[in-house]
Order: sequence, then structure tokens, then C-alpha cells
Amino acid sequence: MIAIVDYKMGNLRSVENALKRLGAEFCVTSEEEVIRAADRVLLPGVGNAAEAMENLRKANLVEVIRSLRRPVLGICVGMQVMCRHSEEGDVECLNIFDARVRRFSPSAELKVPHMGWNRIGNLESKLFRGLDGGSYVYFVHSYYPELCPDTIATSQHGVMFSAALKYENFYGTQFHPEKSGDVGERIIENFLKL
Repeated sequence: MIAIVDYKMGNLRSVENALKRLGAEFCVTSEEEVIRAADRVLLPGVGNAAEAMENLRKANLVEVIRSLRRPVLGICVGMQVMCRHSEEGDVECLNIFDARVRRFSPSAELKVPHMGWNRIGNLESKLFRGLDGGSYVYFVHSYYPELCPDTIATSQHGVMFSAALKYENFYGTQFHPEKSGDVGERIIENFLKL
């Protein structure tokens, strides 16, 4: 069973639809015992990192998520809150990944938010089994995790940033695999096989 953590940060339906296409068994929950019992945990998210951390605190899920020993995948804001700190709301996060989340600096050449298809490279994980560097995935974000020892994929939008992170059983993607066509479906399928 896969637990999709519901902490009121949107994006649940597209993640549900991606899992349905793969024939995966899942539930949407904020219940500690269900999350702890799951074989896999997905932490999706769209929105503000400070609000996301506040919602996790209110649901008493901060220590629950930190303590998980099964594979966990954070998506977009779900990954950002697993970093050390986010400039979005100047908030301390879960401190799982050794990265800070920074805001893109907009300019005439650099549109913020970074929205649309972009390539990922430097793929260094079983999460990307069967994919080539240069594969396109879908991004929607104004903040990004800096490069760090936990980086397992990179992308570029003005600066090079972590497109994906991994620490022990925790994985994160800044992009939306559930909206990234066949490439994203392969990434989710690989996560379910970890």
C-alpha cells in the first residue's frame, strides 16, 4: 500500500491519477498509523513552503515523516520541505536533505516562476533506471534546492540546481513526475520498485 500524505497542499489528484494508471494500490491520508504502515510514502505539494511546514506541524506529521524507514518520495514543495531551510517564508524545514531552498532571481532573461519542460542530467540513482540524461520533465516553481551532496539529478534555469535529491530512503524531485509523461511515469514506477 502507498500512502499519499494529505497535508492540505494540493496536487493530490494528479498524483492519484498517475498511480491509477500504474495500477498501484494507494490511499490518501494524514493518519500517522496509516503512513507508518505504508510500503511507500508520497509527499506531494504545490504552494508555499512555510505554509506546508505549518500544516505538517498542525497534523503532527513532522516527526512521523522524519522517522520513516520505507521509501519516501517528496514532489515539488514536498521535496523542498525535506530540505534544511527554505527562503520561502524563511522557514526551517525537516532537515532530511542537506540543502537550502533558494528563490530564483528574476531578470529580463530569466522568467520566474520556472514553468514548463526542461532537461534533467547527471542522473545518479535507481530512481532514474532506464532513462537517459537529457530527458525532459515538467517544472513549476519559483524556489529551488541548491546543489549539495544529496543531489542525484540536476537541471538549469539561470543557475544549476538540484532537480532531484536522495538521502538514505528519502527521495525528492523538484519537477512533477506525475505531469511528466512517459519519463515521469517511469520515475514513479521505479520508485514503486525500490
